[in-house]
Amino acid sequence: MDRTESFLIPLDVAESYEARFVPAIFAEWAPRLLDAVEISPGDRVLDVACGTGVVARDAAARVGAERVVGVDLNPAMLKVARRIAPDIDWREGDAVALPVDDASFDVATCQMALMFMPDRRAVWADMRRAVRPGGRVGVVVPAALDVQPAYRVFVDVAVAFAGDDARSLLATYWNCGDLDGLVQDIARCGLTDIRSCTIPGTARFESAADFVATEIGSSPLGERIDADTAAQISTAVAERLGRYDGPGGFGVPLHCHVVIARRP
Repeated sequence: MDRTESFLIPLDVAESYEARFVPAIFAEWAPRLLDAVEISPGDRVLDVACGTGVVARDAAARVGAERVVGVDLNPAMLKVARRIAPDIDWREGDAVALPVDDASFDVATCQMALMFMPDRRAVWADMRRAVRPGGRVGVVVPAALDVQPAYRVFVDVAVAFAGDDARSLLATYWNCGDLDGLVQDIARCGLTDIRSCTIPGTARFESAADFVATEIGSSPLGERIDADTAAQISTAVAERLGRYDGPGGFGVPLHCHVVIARRP
């Protein structure tokens, strides 16, 4: 698929992303990332691959909207971001060629997006360019699938009903799971004072069926299986992960790597 085509999602998908994925997963990690990268009043903040803007909005609440820039390649994501927070500077652009001046930010962040980037070292290098000497760069990415107890079951069930291809179709989320490799890439880009940790979180859904529908629908697997197969996966996941269902909904563990570095 052409790179441009892969990012040109329709507006309804961007709206669904904001309505479903942000409260289910991303809203929990935005303040954790900003705390880890030590955002403080007066900082200029760049949020890379900002999506509909959950991290940028949190940053704006801390430092002021006029000190935050969000960049994303997808116009539909940015349209939603502008609707929610029109005072933030939203810019269309590629993570490897950020539309910002050199050394113009104190902090650059990237949450839950690096795993989708084909050239992650180039992303790190351009984030490094964007921050001033002494500036901080921080990312959050999901840890490897083998430390995700509920998601591992989900993938195993999907493979059982949809075939071996399902494993590779669902693999993108976890391809930054090698923390040592991630840190090595960062160091090769000239960033220093690297700090990393793996933190448990919770992905929250209305039900097991909502969990399965959201995860399948957001991956290429959704286009490869029929409704009956999806229903079989949903039923089997609900049976095997019933312990995560409670009065507050369906909450499954999600472990993520948080990595912070500094431009020397």
